[in-house]
Amino acid sequence: MKILLASSEVHPFSKTGGLADMVSALGKALAHAGHEARIVTPLYRGIREKYPQLRREDWIFDLPLGSTRVRAELWSLELQPGLVIWFVDQPEFYQRAGLYLENNQDYADNAARFVYFSKCAAHLARYSPWRPDVIHVHDWQVALVPALILPQKIAEGWGNPPPTCLTIHKLAYQGWFPATAFSLTTLPRDFFTLNGAEFYGQMNCLKAGIVYADAITTVSPRYAREITTEAMGCSLDDRLRMRQHQLFGILNGVDYDEWNTSANSFLPHAYSVTRMAGKTANKLALQKEMGLPERKEVPLFGTISRLAEQKGVDIELGALAEMLSADIQFVLLGSGSPVFEQGYRELAARFPDKVAVRVGYSEALSHRIEAACDFFLMPSHFEPCGLNQMYSLRYGTIPVVRATGGLDDSVIDYSQSPARATGIKFFEYSARALAKAMRKALAIYEHPALLRQYRRNAMQADFSWEQTVNEYVRVYSLINPNSAGPKTVQTPE
Repeated sequence: MKILLASSEVHPFSKTGGLADMVSALGKALAHAGHEARIVTPLYRGIREKYPQLRREDWIFDLPLGSTRVRAELWSLELQPGLVIWFVDQPEFYQRAGLYLENNQDYADNAARFVYFSKCAAHLARYSPWRPDVIHVHDWQVALVPALILPQKIAEGWGNPPPTCLTIHKLAYQGWFPATAFSLTTLPRDFFTLNGAEFYGQMNCLKAGIVYADAITTVSPRYAREITTEAMGCSLDDRLRMRQHQLFGILNGVDYDEWNTSANSFLPHAYSVTRMAGKTANKLALQKEMGLPERKEVPLFGTISRLAEQKGVDIELGALAEMLSADIQFVLLGSGSPVFEQGYRELAARFPDKVAVRVGYSEALSHRIEAACDFFLMPSHFEPCGLNQMYSLRYGTIPVVRATGGLDDSVIDYSQSPARATGIKFFEYSARALAKAMRKALAIYEHPALLRQYRRNAMQADFSWEQTVNEYVRVYSLINPNSAGPKTVQTPE
């Protein structure tokens, strides 16, 4: 099967969050499974310099964008057999300091930037000699692709366009723009209605994808259920309920080639489920790196997160203020709201021997924190899938999570199965509930045999892409039964 993936970010070329990791890993997994995958993404600043092996294709985009036409080039890089990355090179749109924003402000022309990128993706699907069987688009930035294909099929003679699959990574981010932005799409006006891209008088890119895509997926089974409720549907729950027979929840996988403890250049000490001494050595190394007292006996908690209310950092700050009276340490890597950044800095100033904070992001440091910590805090208000809890499991770092979305799907609490427990769950969204969960973590830490059991269960949990990719292929085969997918198709749970 041939699958065209379209995403505004792809690791390791561009990344602001889990979207980049997921699309990259899915592309690799499809290729490993014997399919052909192409990923189309913008050519952002610095990519060409970092990857000089990029090759310019004999291809020029010259596409309408409102009343003007915009030109771009196409570049490519073969990552492995069966997987090629296509880069859309439009310097005016993508050669910038950030992907979506700068100085905490969205770029004013984001509508034009990503309508144009969506047009490029649809154009490649139609005119490239490599013809996909399915187009798989990710989040609002390319959610207009299914709509852009329809008039080409109806009025322009695109006789057999590939079906489309939309993955919603975060429903809260929908791509809202003024109604005037709809003219950029050059779609017929009847696409801007209550049953199309129009939403309370504005253009809503994600809503258009929900309406027009042939299948919709989310990144965990529980999140697929949650977003059809009024409480978590972000005002699109009615549309999602209308499409619930085409809505599938598929838990993200983990790229264990990258996230592993035995052959990882980011980790100073290797370890495994049967040889855990390296984990303690990583702990001491991280304490030294972060300026904390080097004490192997102290329970070390960690968080790697975007600092936003969605991630539960408000209740984490409250819980830490209470729990730091105990003999614990805490490390943070993240950035986001200046208010929350300052909150963590103040906590570090109050508890210099217990709290270390790094504002920003470092891929290498994220691996070292995952490997060194005893417990990983993810108190999210909502979490479509989450990846760090799965990284933590493989690293033998016990996740402490709020039972929502993919966190609930991927972590087993002691109350669910004492023999199979991999982490600690709490339900109430409050600092008090998180502090109680942290006290449970300390109780586990005080019993070495129980801690070893948790770690063993965690490190043996399997969230590999080898099983996840099969769920996506089943969805592709449902919407394109004539493709070279499995003959027998089972609907994902």
